[in-house]
Amino acid sequence: MQRHLIIFVKNPVLGTVKTRLASSIGDEKALEVYNDLLQKCQEEALKVESKRHLFYSKGIPENDSWSNENFEKRIQAEGDLGKKITSAFENVFEEKGKVIIIGSDCYDLDAATINEAFEKLDHSDVVIGPANDGGYYLLGTNDFRAELFQNITWSTEVVLAETIERANSKKLSVSLLKELIDLDTLEDLEKSGYSLR
Repeated sequence: MQRHLIIFVKNPVLGTVKTRLASSIGDEKALEVYNDLLQKCQEEALKVESKRHLFYSKGIPENDSWSNENFEKRIQAEGDLGKKITSAFENVFEEKGKVIIIGSDCYDLDAATINEAFEKLDHSDVVIGPANDGGYYLLGTNDFRAELFQNITWSTEVVLAETIERANSKKLSVSLLKELIDLDTLEDLEKSGYSLR
């Protein structure tokens, strides 16, 4: 079965990324951290045997570092995060297979964990990677399931719980991965494998 990896990224523009972190370390340092996160995400994604779909938040930069040969590039849909993810899954599921979405905020997410997620979809309907902030850093399914992204209280500590509850209400089996840290605050940086330069 074809594997598809969706990667959601924000366009790396000064003052628009890692804004909570920027309040502690400044906009320029926060942008540096985000660019490091993008690079690490790209390196790990390239180690995963899958079709890779890169979704930018605003527009596709002409000279980015993600090769067109290895990444199919698109732009995220309008609306809240639920609408963006639903649209991305719907587009990618036109090709059938297992589909996993990740963001670029988790420095400790590696190819082995992504591969483990794909393997869990052999015997589960849904796989989720819990983040330390109550959200998730990865979600995968083996069928298009828009209900997992509807009526979720996005950007809060209940995203994971609400998503699992939604899956349970549809009688979907769920596998969980290990919890990892989303880098949103200085405390997150200190707990993760990332080192400020």
